[in-house]
Amino acid sequence: MDILTHALQHPFTWGLLLGLLVTAFIWKSGFTARRHAVRENKRVAAEMKELQTHLGTQLKINATGNEAVLTELESLRRQNEMLRVNHATLQQKPGRAEQRLLQIQDLAIRAMREQAPGFAPAWEKALRQAEAEVEAAESGFKKLVRRVLPGLANAAPSPTTVIVGEDPSGPA
Repeated sequence: MDILTHALQHPFTWGLLLGLLVTAFIWKSGFTARRHAVRENKRVAAEMKELQTHLGTQLKINATGNEAVLTELESLRRQNEMLRVNHATLQQKPGRAEQRLLQIQDLAIRAMREQAPGFAPAWEKALRQAEAEVEAAESGFKKLVRRVLPGLANAAPSPTTVIVGEDPSGPA
């Protein structure tokens, strides 16, 4: 025990003990810091993995959405082209020009009814007579004559034809 007391009284021993104490404190601090760094590294790695998974899911969702939009866009382009072709075909159908002319004439007649005095009564009378002729032509003897002799049925003028501006009762 004497040796221990003598050693504790020596300044080198005090310096050695003080150095070992500082070293132990630094070692514990380093060990704690290293353990904390490992935990932080694991947490960051797990967060990074979670973010990568989330990013991958988000990219898949966006890719699916973009694919659906592109598919719909292509479908709409095909439908638009088909409608354009159908519209062009319908515009070139026989009778389309006649239908357009009929529509134009109908609009002109309506305008004349509004603007021209005296035109409307004569027009309405002529229209009723024309309707009666068409109904008679679609049924009965005139229809048979029109089928058998198409040129003869249209050649003879009708006695009920009224010229606009002329008195239907006869010449004055």
